Amino acid sequence: MKITRPTLLIDETKVRKNIKMMAEKARKSNVVLRPHFKTHQSATIGQWFAEEGITRATVSSMDMARYFADAGWKDLTIAFPYNPLEADMIQKLASEIHLNVLIVSKEALDHLNQHVDAPLGYFIKLDVGTHRTGVMPENLTEIHNIAHSKHPNHHLKGLLAHAGHTYKPLTKAEAGEIYRGSLVAFDNVSQAIGKDDLIYSYGDTPSCSLLDDFSEVQELRPGNFAFYDVMQHHFGSCSLDDVAVCMACPVVSIHPERSEVVVYGGGVHLSKDFIQVGDRRVFGTVVSTDGTGWETTPLATVDRLSQEHGIIRGSSDFIHSVRIGDLVGILPVHSCMAADLQGYYVSLAGHRIEKFNKATL
Repeated sequence: MKITRPTLLIDETKVRKNIKMMAEKARKSNVVLRPHFKTHQSATIGQWFAEEGITRATVSSMDMARYFADAGWKDLTIAFPYNPLEADMIQKLASEIHLNVLIVSKEALDHLNQHVDAPLGYFIKLDVGTHRTGVMPENLTEIHNIAHSKHPNHHLKGLLAHAGHTYKPLTKAEAGEIYRGSLVAFDNVSQAIGKDDLIYSYGDTPSCSLLDDFSEVQELRPGNFAFYDVMQHHFGSCSLDDVAVCMACPVVSIHPERSEVVVYGGGVHLSKDFIQVGDRRVFGTVVSTDGTGWETTPLATVDRLSQEHGIIRGSSDFIHSVRIGDLVGILPVHSCMAADLQGYYVSLAGHRIEKFNKATL
């Protein structure tokens, strides 16, 4: 496939290696790996997980749940708070597969009980430090209110946490401390509501990458590890060699007087997520690519992005090494966001890999 526009390349060998690594880690800890598919959003890549023995998955929306259910996945958790406006869709899907939803309030549980009759499981989402959403573990009144559903078909399966505060430069010891803090929250809540058979569902790529022993939980839900990215490398979760995606971008303008190269590849392709390196924002790491693979040696960085433009700042040697019409590779800062913006991927063999596409809904 000839690349003429920003194209997210997928290295299947690296993706499969990353999947195998996490699957083996889960097996050694005797826990279920329920990977978050919001990273790749592809039935084809989902099949690579299935070939590694994975039978359960996590998704981030009702529409994504439907997409993967249609692709053959029969046990899914929607790791996003229950949305009352989608009750009819949840009712339909829960009558077809094993479906789990997240509950973060009594109001949400009451609505679920009143508007969904199909059998389903639910998890109480705990806020273990990210402060995005979830019930604070010490809020035992609210937890008691949602720990016992009044609907006979709705079963509390467990407690769920996403330790998003691991998304920073992190040592193994620091990751371990955050993980153990989540375990304390799980145990305290479980004891408070008098249930000792709950699933502890834990997941974030940094701690799941840095740590090895997860035998004190029953389920792991990392997602970004399938692709990894510059952000995870910055955090210490992976090496650049582990990053399995690269945006191939055409060079469209060169400004040696400013030490800048402009590529076709902007915020609508890469997202505007960045990492802070000293006093600079970095929106991507530039590497060499010919469209059929890439080198992982950093050549320059993406200095800023507009809608379609990517502005690369580099050394004189880099500036003089490229020509208009060349391709350069950009390792994305946040692969989940970059992947979400794509209509499809391209393998290193030049094959188109289809994915969930919100534009077709």
